Amino acid sequence: MIDDLVFTISPETFFQINPIQTEQLYQTAIEYAGIGKNDICFDIYCGIGTISLMAAKRAKKVYGVEIVEQSIINARENAKNNNIDNAEFYAGKAEAIFPKLYEQNIAADIVIVDPPRKGCEKEVIDTIINMAPKKVVYVSCNPSTLARDIKLLEDGGFKLMKAQPVDMFSWSVHVETIIMMTNNSLNNK
Repeated sequence: MIDDLVFTISPETFFQINPIQTEQLYQTAIEYAGIGKNDICFDIYCGIGTISLMAAKRAKKVYGVEIVEQSIINARENAKNNNIDNAEFYAGKAEAIFPKLYEQNIAADIVIVDPPRKGCEKEVIDTIINMAPKKVVYVSCNPSTLARDIKLLEDGGFKLMKAQPVDMFSWSVHVETIIMMTNNSLNNK
């Protein structure tokens, strides 16, 4: 249970293995997002919908995108089991689905990404920059791809405001990091 939500997790899906730190990780991401009741959010690389459903408790609408079809099946089941009806989930490659949704005039106030170690695909970063949400929250397990993607987002008009490491694997070199960026063009108005 995280944030009073119960999750079904299938063997083919991904879920963090340290339950205490997982809750800390996701709570920090939601705190950084600062979601209001009228906000629309994207959760890219949403897995079984953990962050999506936490966001949906606070937001007007959440769209989750994930390549693993079983994860999307679990995300939809998790939404239903937690009585959340303002989250939609899409199965497919983030670099294909996310730009397509944006082309259909679905835009967000807040974009949350939790990509695999390779970081975000160029199409995902480009869509975030074109969409120009007020905030981007990025959860990363790879400092080098996080740094690369922060630079791309900064070049696209975002400013790094906060960063928080979370030690998911004690006594190892692995760390998850949550960052929050704001849209510079909105800050200058």
